[in-house]
Amino acid sequence: MKFILLTITLLFSLSLLLAQDKAFYQQKVIWGEERTVLTGDFSSIKKPQMSDFKNTVFHFDPVRQDTTGTCWSYSTLSMLESEIYRQQQRKVKLSEMYIVYWDYVEKARRFVREKGNSLFAQGSQSNSALNRIREYGCVPLEVYTGLIDGRTKHNHDPMAQEMVDYLEYIKEKGYWDEELTLLNIKQIMNKHIGIPPQEFEYEGKTYTPERFRDEVCLLNPDDYVDFMSTLKIDFYTRGKYDVPDNWFHSEDYHNIPLDEFYAVIKRAIKNGYSMVIGGDVSEPGRYGEEDIAVIVPWDLPPAAINPYSREFRFYNETSTDDHGIHLIGSTTKHGHDWFLIKDSGSSAHAGQYKGYYFFRDDFVKLKMLGITLHKDAVQDVLKKFK
Repeated sequence: MKFILLTITLLFSLSLLLAQDKAFYQQKVIWGEERTVLTGDFSSIKKPQMSDFKNTVFHFDPVRQDTTGTCWSYSTLSMLESEIYRQQQRKVKLSEMYIVYWDYVEKARRFVREKGNSLFAQGSQSNSALNRIREYGCVPLEVYTGLIDGRTKHNHDPMAQEMVDYLEYIKEKGYWDEELTLLNIKQIMNKHIGIPPQEFEYEGKTYTPERFRDEVCLLNPDDYVDFMSTLKIDFYTRGKYDVPDNWFHSEDYHNIPLDEFYAVIKRAIKNGYSMVIGGDVSEPGRYGEEDIAVIVPWDLPPAAINPYSREFRFYNETSTDDHGIHLIGSTTKHGHDWFLIKDSGSSAHAGQYKGYYFFRDDFVKLKMLGITLHKDAVQDVLKKFK
């Protein structure tokens, strides 16, 4: 009897919340596919305006990743462009596709060495982008766009499918020749996105990608660190971020309590350090038409957002690492912290502020799973690790 009464009470409460927030299903295009999604009327939510974000870092205007799974490269390079300006007051627009090209090469290399037991897909992580810069340098956008034959938009689906088909073929046949495999993977990419430069002219001087990294950008990939907040391993230890896009199984993620995870975000951006932030954005409360991402009350009331509700969603995979974005500013408005997000995804262009989102504090605490930023912003936290 108590169970029945509890069920009725919960259903009644849910119906009130649904009615209050006018939840409804809507047809939307997500990652190029039309889906039926649960959404709501967010017009009554008090949100900031762009002019309220006084605390922002330098960044280039948002650009679209188009039909690619390369948010990790766009967000990481956007953060590094802000870092170059923070450290040098120099504006350098970097090539996202140069990093994507060499990440595919390294994914294919691991696929061969692991005899096919390694993920080969479009997604990746910020630390993978930093690894590629460490190994292959970086180049300005003007010398390698990844757009050839008159194309103006990216579509990596045909290229990715061709590479996957080839790798599945060598797996089926047991052809584990690394050198030949990488040669063929490069040929596929060369056909679709062009050959990356080994040497180029920039501002009247000749550079290799490595020299451009060291002499113009002054970037050291070792200066950047990754954080997560999970109950799966002890706090103040490093471990594996257990998501598919961590395809090389990096165990260099610093695990900290949720309160400190959130405090790091607030303090870093306040002190002028932007960051890559990644997590789950396939949520009813992320609404491009209003430029906002919030936790709707019929999902979870604010008081219930804690390390356990966060972990439960990660455990049952309702929180996944499906998008990387660049956090570039913050403000406090209408009783909440709000964060200005630069987003390469298409939904960010649906509202008033093209290419931007306003993430509310509750959304960040519950759904954002990892951050990458300069180590100088977190020296006090790093001292807590053995």
